[in-house]
Amino acid sequence: MSRSLRKLGFLTIGLFDADDPRRGHESTLEIIELGERLGFDSAWVRHRHLQYGISSPVAVLAAASQRTSRIELGTAVIPLGWENPLRLAEDLATVDLLSGGRLNPGLSVGPPMRWDEVKHALYPDTADVEDFSYDRVQRLLDFVRGEPATGFSGTAGFEVFSDRVQPQAPGLGDRLWYGGASLRSAEWAGKHAMNFLTSSVVKAEGESTDFAEIQLSHIRTFREHHPAGRISQGLVVVPTDSATPEQRAKYEAYAEKRLPRTAEPQGPARMLFSPDFVGTSAEIAGRLHEHAAFREVDEVAFALPFSFEHEDYVQILTDIAERLGPLLGR
Repeated sequence: MSRSLRKLGFLTIGLFDADDPRRGHESTLEIIELGERLGFDSAWVRHRHLQYGISSPVAVLAAASQRTSRIELGTAVIPLGWENPLRLAEDLATVDLLSGGRLNPGLSVGPPMRWDEVKHALYPDTADVEDFSYDRVQRLLDFVRGEPATGFSGTAGFEVFSDRVQPQAPGLGDRLWYGGASLRSAEWAGKHAMNFLTSSVVKAEGESTDFAEIQLSHIRTFREHHPAGRISQGLVVVPTDSATPEQRAKYEAYAEKRLPRTAEPQGPARMLFSPDFVGTSAEIAGRLHEHAAFREVDEVAFALPFSFEHEDYVQILTDIAERLGPLLGR
């Protein structure tokens, strides 16, 4: 039997037109405001560099924090290869305070995407020695959780200095998430008392090519090491209850185009993708209740498709909140 959902969330990429980027960012903020009005528990934004999606999610969530009062605000995820952990810790703590303790930063590690093309712009002097291992996450964890950043605190001249990142945001250290697609990531996140974001892509590391079975193994591995940790599942879920015929046709075409990549693991890393869930809320609820990994979670951050229009997102979120959520126990 599936657990009843405790928290219902959604994830958006925040696409924009290069000729009018403000409109796209405003659309994202309006969608987050709508999510709060509809009763969602969390809103998450993706992270994109040198693309036409949100490149500065912390800044976007700072704005969202001033337009909302209740909904949790998360990143899924910030790739730390693009970030300085000390500076990011300062930004995260600042936005968390501004939001009243609602920030849920999701993180990942590894070299930046298209590394050979961006490394000279990103790290012109240090590209060959940058550390993209879990140690980069550990540095951020330590700074957010109040470990010393330097060996000095006190007064120098007229200036007062702290040896810890300032500001410190109470509770933020318990609201850090790791976005993982492998058993190793699930184990590392659990051992370091992070929460765990699992999405619509996993690594097929063993013999199984059953997406739900692999994802379930990640969830259980995480829980072995951090039983009290939170787990959120992010699948692409598109209910069609109130959609127009044109919207339904678009949604079904989108899912059909992406379906071939779900048939077998992709590339050297053997990445396995979940099929998208498109249909009525009753149909989607039935499929989710049969999903082995979904039955193990009580939080979700359903992903909005990348390339839809603002009115499509309004329809999808409204149906999730008003029709699908109740069928899932939320």
